[in-house]
Amino acid sequence: MKFGTDGVRGVANKDLTPEFALNLGKAAGSTLRAQAGGRPLVILGRDTRISGPMLEASLAAGFSSVGVDVVSVGVVPTPTVSYLSRTHGFHLGGIVSASHNPAPDNGIKFVGPDGNKVSELFEKELEARLAAGEHEHAVGGDIGRLQSKELLADDYAAFVETIVPNGLKGLRIAVDAANGAASSLAPAILKRLGADIVVENANPDGVNINHGCGATHPETIQELTKESEADLGVAFDGDADRAIFSDSKGRLINGDRMIGIWAKFQKELGLLTPPSVVCSVMSNTGFERYLAKDGIQMERTPVGDKYVSKRLQETGALIGGEQSGHIVIPQHGPTGDGIVTALELFKVIHECGRRLEDFFDDFEPWPQAMWNIKVADKEAWKASTEISQMIETQTAALGEHGRVLVRASGTQPMVRLMVEAETASARDAALAALYEAFERHAGASIYSKVDLTYALGD
Repeated sequence: MKFGTDGVRGVANKDLTPEFALNLGKAAGSTLRAQAGGRPLVILGRDTRISGPMLEASLAAGFSSVGVDVVSVGVVPTPTVSYLSRTHGFHLGGIVSASHNPAPDNGIKFVGPDGNKVSELFEKELEARLAAGEHEHAVGGDIGRLQSKELLADDYAAFVETIVPNGLKGLRIAVDAANGAASSLAPAILKRLGADIVVENANPDGVNINHGCGATHPETIQELTKESEADLGVAFDGDADRAIFSDSKGRLINGDRMIGIWAKFQKELGLLTPPSVVCSVMSNTGFERYLAKDGIQMERTPVGDKYVSKRLQETGALIGGEQSGHIVIPQHGPTGDGIVTALELFKVIHECGRRLEDFFDDFEPWPQAMWNIKVADKEAWKASTEISQMIETQTAALGEHGRVLVRASGTQPMVRLMVEAETASARDAALAALYEAFERHAGASIYSKVDLTYALGD
């Protein structure tokens, strides 16, 4: 297995086996020993998948076998591991999670001592050590120690609660916890902050994570928000590194809209310095032009919150993220954090005197859609002259009135075709032409079609 945009992922016990996790722990531990010397300390957390304890135990055993001490914090959101890594002196953080993927999948990803996702150079070193398969095993007192410290998660909770010093009393909030890592933590935090909450999908059983719920199924929180007569709703994904929202009318507030609400509020306060935001290539052009009218520049990155985070560091911008709800606010940390995102949005709503639905008509997105297609090899199509020519043709035809984005998925075995245009007809014609080229020259078949105009990007 190789590292993708967010660590390694696959079907648990098939692609991602205990043997692989053991060897990955050995490789990561050996790399740490080579870089830091001494006796490194690693923190591990996981989401609620049934395969999590199995894979975490194997990963921990790998670290321990090469002389690395391990602290497990159990089931916690991915951002909790990032926070604890950078505040408690850990040399590396490991998360056993497949985020928004279905329950049979699982994954392993790492963050460094600064809380950032590890570099591609570090991942290549791990791949090289995995391929070599040679590790110096510790013996006797040099074997790494394994400890369980689940109460460390309380430090993260105390940290995020400082985001809303005046609390959230008076807000009725619907919560969809995706039967994932935020199932206990997020409701507890919101209750302590004084919110009146209605919670669904907070009873994980190991196999129901993301199943018809959470950030990848926004219709669930949209319906819950309306039915419960909540002021607004929030849905997390399986590892709670993203959050999406619903207004009281059941309309989706995706990552673009959240960034827009937050950035405009900060600008009104004179605090948006520099006057820019960072978004991925998936963010809607209608949103970009809306920001530009208010003097806010959009910087674009490849898909993936690690690229957003890197660009935020380079530009000094105060917020960045993706349509999918991966939002990074550097003041609070270098990675996407669903609970932080939710609290920042709730704080704006609580303090600005407007309801969330009041923001919905602030801008009109361009018609945008994505076709996810299955191909035999998600990279081989790049060698096709015919496909390349069709991409160029459709890009030229749209000109300044639209965009074409074709890319291999970083988390699933498919290619994603995204087109947006000023009109739905132009968008759909370009998508049909692109798919025909992939069908003819790469043996493609349709997996799904998603209208992103008022929905989520990947």
